[in-house]
Amino acid sequence: MRLCAWYLYGEKHRGYALNPVANFHLQNGAVLWRLNWMADTSPRGIGASCGLMVNYRYFLEDTASNSAAYLGTKQIKASEHVLSLVSQFQQNSKL
Repeated sequence: MRLCAWYLYGEKHRGYALNPVANFHLQNGAVLWRLNWMADTSPRGIGASCGLMVNYRYFLEDTASNSAAYLGTKQIKASEHVLSLVSQFQQNSKL
């Protein structure tokens, strides 16, 4: 979970989210909201993402400012849940 949170939040390509689906939602003003363990236990889900799924949440009143922040300063808006996992990853990582 921590590694997935870091991948979605911290791994970048030219400053933007490395994952194309994350990049799409973040460009549109979504918040990286929640990671769900074993949410997709189909063979494809296990093979593609170890069963993990991510939720992006759109707060309509914030989508324009979130999108502008992401596109302008490459700042990813994330929930406390995701930021906590990112912090745990950074504390325990040897990368």
